[in-house]
Amino acid sequence: MKKKVLFVCTHNSACSQMVEGLLGALYGDRYETYSAGIQPSKVNSYAIKVMAEIGIDTSKHRSKSIEEFHGTNFDFVGYKRSSNTK
Repeated sequence: MKKKVLFVCTHNSACSQMVEGLLGALYGDRYETYSAGIQPSKVNSYAIKVMAEIGIDTSKHRSKSIEEFHGTNFDFVGYKRSSNTK
């Protein structure tokens, strides 16, 4: 059974999107990967471009609110705080 992993950052626009794509591409046979944001916005086009440069297509990803996963059980949740947050 695959482990469910959720990566969260403030806007779900770059970092969490990239980690979701990377872990899914490398270990998709072991993990179901998801990402979300506290204040979702839109996926950063540079993040999509960087992932494409390493052969990972995240162009269909969308920014999601953490609320979309309410009630979902995860085996691991990782959170990256914004560098602008004090």
